Amino acid sequence: MMTVQPILRQTFHTAELFAKHPPRLTHPNKRVLFALTCPPDAVHAGELRVSRWQPGTLPADLPAGDPLAVQSREGYFDYAPSQYPQEVPWHLNFADLNLFAFYGGRPFAQDEMQVAEHPGLAAVREALLHAEQKVLTSENYAPTPFLVMGVERRCAVATEPNAAEGRPNGLYGRAFAAATPEAVRRATRLLVPPTRSNILAIEASSYGSGAYTREQIALILRTAATGFAAARQESHEAFGAEAEPVIHTGFWGCGAFGGNRVLMTLLQIAAARAAGIRRVVFHLGDAQGAGPFAKARKLWDGPIGACRRTDDLIAKVEALGLEWGVSDGN
Repeated sequence: MMTVQPILRQTFHTAELFAKHPPRLTHPNKRVLFALTCPPDAVHAGELRVSRWQPGTLPADLPAGDPLAVQSREGYFDYAPSQYPQEVPWHLNFADLNLFAFYGGRPFAQDEMQVAEHPGLAAVREALLHAEQKVLTSENYAPTPFLVMGVERRCAVATEPNAAEGRPNGLYGRAFAAATPEAVRRATRLLVPPTRSNILAIEASSYGSGAYTREQIALILRTAATGFAAARQESHEAFGAEAEPVIHTGFWGCGAFGGNRVLMTLLQIAAARAAGIRRVVFHLGDAQGAGPFAKARKLWDGPIGACRRTDDLIAKVEALGLEWGVSDGN
């Protein structure tokens, strides 16, 4: 089982964090969202635990043990709390190399949408920059994931098309910057009181072409496993050895970065096994998500998941000849 070590651990008092390091917003629609979620009289409560982690080393053998439960769920992240008190949910941030780098500008893909709904993530970036800490989710071509535990989710933004609400093209991606401020207001549902989320930021491989190489497959697997192992260890650090981390993910790196949905699903399932994670919830997103997920599950339940040596698994995935897609432009 993969184990990892933290590079950085820091706890922030949320009220002090916002007072000293407020988000810096350049696009008018981002200012609209922030004015709704964090007005001058907003109360920011509790603490945030922030950590950055060293790259892990893939185990030579995939651990055996309890069966890995992989559940699919329609739609996108809803950040709902677990029904079981011992579970610790972690939601992926499909991160850029530079942590939360574009939160204040025009983009509104998964990364920026998550930060808009959890504005404390933007304040974390500003605090780390102020302290001259590195804000890199990868360094020297190796993963260095960030974890943020206990960040407030202060709103939910509806991104699906709704002409009656003033967003005929939705709000996701490039459509957000073109929307009217009123459409953004209508799409925003405030959460009072805020809920709390745990965020795992890992960078996806990007902009490849042709069939995935063995080196690319190994890096994707190592990146996901490093992040998942960090989530497992941070859960145990915070809540004890009985805590059960649950990874909430989706088609990581398959939008703007052009990743292959089957491959990225399959490797995240394998990474969960390598990191000692026992439950994964895979959010399918749009109506086209069920097919790639089903193909990946069939491969995992057959020849891929039967592999016990990590090198054999990587070789079998390479032999599938799965190819990069194209960016969706967001």
